[in-house]
Amino acid sequence: MSLSYQTGPDFNVIKSAAVGTMGAGSIILAEIRMEYELTISSDLAPTPLIAGFVWATGIDPVFSDELPGFLAPHVQKASWMGEDFWPRGIKARVRDMVRHGRYHPSGRSKPASEFLLKAAVDGAFPAICGPVNINNAISLQSGLPISVFDADLTGPELLLRWGYPGESYVFNRAGQSIDLQDLIVVCRRDGRGGWEPCGNPVKDSMATKVNERTTNVLAVIYAPNDYEPEELEKWCAMFADLLKSECHAESTGFRV
Repeated sequence: MSLSYQTGPDFNVIKSAAVGTMGAGSIILAEIRMEYELTISSDLAPTPLIAGFVWATGIDPVFSDELPGFLAPHVQKASWMGEDFWPRGIKARVRDMVRHGRYHPSGRSKPASEFLLKAAVDGAFPAICGPVNINNAISLQSGLPISVFDADLTGPELLLRWGYPGESYVFNRAGQSIDLQDLIVVCRRDGRGGWEPCGNPVKDSMATKVNERTTNVLAVIYAPNDYEPEELEKWCAMFADLLKSECHAESTGFRV
């Protein structure tokens, strides 16, 4: 497997590539190469964030109604510590990261990490599936919002940019939608040469969420632009390690 980071005049690109083989005994039947790419659009310059990019292939999504051992102790501690559970100042820094134009991070528009902390305090923290539980464990501990996607539904290319006027998507089974104008959004290819939003630091699209058939995942960790890269690498590494240990991923990787 290989990872590379490329820059250009109009964009930054984080690339991830996984190479594997399918074999019988010593006979190689086929070689599979998968490349994942996160592009940071020039319209984000000067960028309000640094992004952590995590991927895994060949996972078991592991659905369960019980909080796993790697998550439950943190939920319990957060339930009585509240915002003191988080690193000092991270709430305000994350809100500053997503505050742009007409978008104001408060109420129902607050970052997803705040919803998770409130769920812990209220005793209503959800147990869903392996990749989402890992997402929630890292987000709860770090105070950073994270998007996690089924990579086969997004495709291998993702783009970070501002949301445009009129853009929205459905984010839950009830059919509720979120207005994306001036919000940081992750986009996938739309099949017509353009891009369509599928995630953001508040709520992700139903169209690309992890499900019981998911085998490959991508995650984007949103950190303020003054965040220490080494600290973000720590969270990315933890995310990748948990995908391997808890979801039995065949390959994992990350890049900041």
